[in-house]
Amino acid sequence: MKILDDLKRKLNLSDKISDRVQVLIFSNVLVFVLLFGLSAVLSSVYHSIFPYVAFVADGAASLTRFWTFISYSFVHANIWHLLLNMIMLFFVSNLFFTFFTSRQFLFVYFLGALGGSMLYYLCSFFFSMGYGLVGASAAVMAPLIALASFAPQMEVRLALIGRIKMIYIAAFIIVIDLFQLSSTNVGGHIAHLGGALVGVGYTVLLKNGIDLAKRKKRTAKNKSTFKQVYVNKKGDKNVSREETTQKKIDAILDKISKSGYESLNKEEKEFLFRQGNE
Repeated sequence: MKILDDLKRKLNLSDKISDRVQVLIFSNVLVFVLLFGLSAVLSSVYHSIFPYVAFVADGAASLTRFWTFISYSFVHANIWHLLLNMIMLFFVSNLFFTFFTSRQFLFVYFLGALGGSMLYYLCSFFFSMGYGLVGASAAVMAPLIALASFAPQMEVRLALIGRIKMIYIAAFIIVIDLFQLSSTNVGGHIAHLGGALVGVGYTVLLKNGIDLAKRKKRTAKNKSTFKQVYVNKKGDKNVSREETTQKKIDAILDKISKSGYESLNKEEKEFLFRQGNE
């Protein structure tokens, strides 16, 4: 984690990253405080508005509350549910920004929330899913699995465990969800798997040159950044010097994803930092 923090700091991206993540965390905390206060003071009102903020699978009626396919991700069952999801949000976002932009993170995050509620909704026609779906778990799962799919050999340091590859972290979480499908919270674990599918799908498309989070209109004057170089642009009309630089950055990123940041030599590290600050 120290290496990743050092990388982001030298690329001058930490402030932008923390701002985006802080907005999400603050929004989740604010919604929890408001709903918790409402449930304590006006319990009847809280229960009446619950289906309009959480996602409740109720056949065609669910489609009339279309916003709840996303809004449920800001609602949490209790303080521990909120705390765990916010810790995971912070942890995953810091790792995700090693290779991707904040725009990509937000896109995958909210698409993961949508994927979780959609799979939950479809499964509700065949299984008993409980009263409703709440929590940011599916949303957080999407960028986590996207990162593990993109850089499976990337290593992170976990307390009491040591260094472990992203692919093993992702596999462990998915296996836990699969085993928990027989639990009372089957709906929540199905939503997690929906978010995971979004993460895998996003990475598969990305590796084939399709970035769903990319703006449709781009001009030649837009400044290229370190975070955009992983896309293979064979048809780019940049001068040969820029193409050579991009290929070198691509090679360094591939090396990081396969062997970790520590595998870079001094020259590669200096080159990467210099390009990130241009």
